[in-house]
Amino acid sequence: FIHLSDSTLLLSTMQLSMTIGALAVATASAFTSSFMPTSLRGVSSPSTLQMALADGVVPIVIGLAADSGCGKSTFMRRVTSTFGGETCGPLGGGFGTEGGWETNTLVSDMATVICLDDYHLNDRNGRKVSGLTALNTAEQNFDLMFEHVKALKDGKSVMKPIYNHVNGTLDTPEKVEPTPVIIIEGLHPFVDERVRELIDFSLYLDISSDVKLNWKIQRDMEERGHSLESIMASIEARKPDFDAYIEPQKEFSDYVIEVLPTDLDPEDKTTLKVRAIQKKGVADFNPTYLFDEGSEITWSPSADKLSTPAPGMVLKSTQETYFGNDVAVIEMDGTFDNIQELVYVESNLGNSNSKFYGEVTQAMLSLADSPGSNNGTGLMQTLAAFAIRELYNKKSASAKLASTNKASASA
Repeated sequence: FIHLSDSTLLLSTMQLSMTIGALAVATASAFTSSFMPTSLRGVSSPSTLQMALADGVVPIVIGLAADSGCGKSTFMRRVTSTFGGETCGPLGGGFGTEGGWETNTLVSDMATVICLDDYHLNDRNGRKVSGLTALNTAEQNFDLMFEHVKALKDGKSVMKPIYNHVNGTLDTPEKVEPTPVIIIEGLHPFVDERVRELIDFSLYLDISSDVKLNWKIQRDMEERGHSLESIMASIEARKPDFDAYIEPQKEFSDYVIEVLPTDLDPEDKTTLKVRAIQKKGVADFNPTYLFDEGSEITWSPSADKLSTPAPGMVLKSTQETYFGNDVAVIEMDGTFDNIQELVYVESNLGNSNSKFYGEVTQAMLSLADSPGSNNGTGLMQTLAAFAIRELYNKKSASAKLASTNKASASA
């Protein structure tokens, strides 16, 4: 076991802050060698930079399933920032920029994030006619979705439709170029077997009904002015289709982030217990663990090294079965006051897929204002993002080796 004294922790944090700039630059530089810039989408915003694949680079496809309002956008920011680079933003600059348009597609130097709402079969008025919700699989164009994911994985560009969330229309399609990492996120990434076979790593954000209600109240009541009655009615109306079409996709997921109310205080409605359920035996992926791989661990960190408000903090590392698969689970129940002190927890993690000591904490600090940055939500999302990066590195190395061997054999 590795335990940090207060003085050691302070020294480690100071060393981390002094070296962070050079290490971050080196990390970003290492990733940028596998792609080349091509053109701008007619605007000057750096977020419109498009990337073309270098010869021999085969994109990996990551799938993320979750209901709306479950933190997909925050998770995507953590994933794209993990790959380094300065470019990140909406394709074409987004609505309101010169030459931009209303888009759901996020592009960065290494990754493209595609919102699967863009493959709705009907617009909002069309769904009023059909009487079906967007959660119903009958309202999704899976044939086009499969065609586009396959084309992007094959290194080809596609003209992807756009679902306009502002007015509910299907807008003029946009051109999407392949990048080293293609992320498809939305309601139905794992429903179609053809699409599942194209996905290299699959994730599911599983937010419990109690937590989802609290989040939706905060977003829709406090930020959008909706009434509690309308929020409850919306949740109840969606539940049958969510249970039928969205939740079953957990079975096909390699990595599930489960967000639950705390076990530490039954009266506490805000503190969260977050579990990362990691499938064993997935190619190029090794689950994160606490202290000792394969062991059953329950740990309450020293309050002198990780300050936490009531009801405190408990972490666990367990071995379980999930939908008939062996999984490794790491759990954090509680909230921490100071993100920098998370380095104490990080020092006791195995297979975190970090490039250097303190990188997990650094990544959390870089998005300190994002939801979940003071609890297990942000930690598990960061660990998942690092796992995706490591998987990309391993698959890229394998592809490069195969290409080299093929060239040598034909010489």
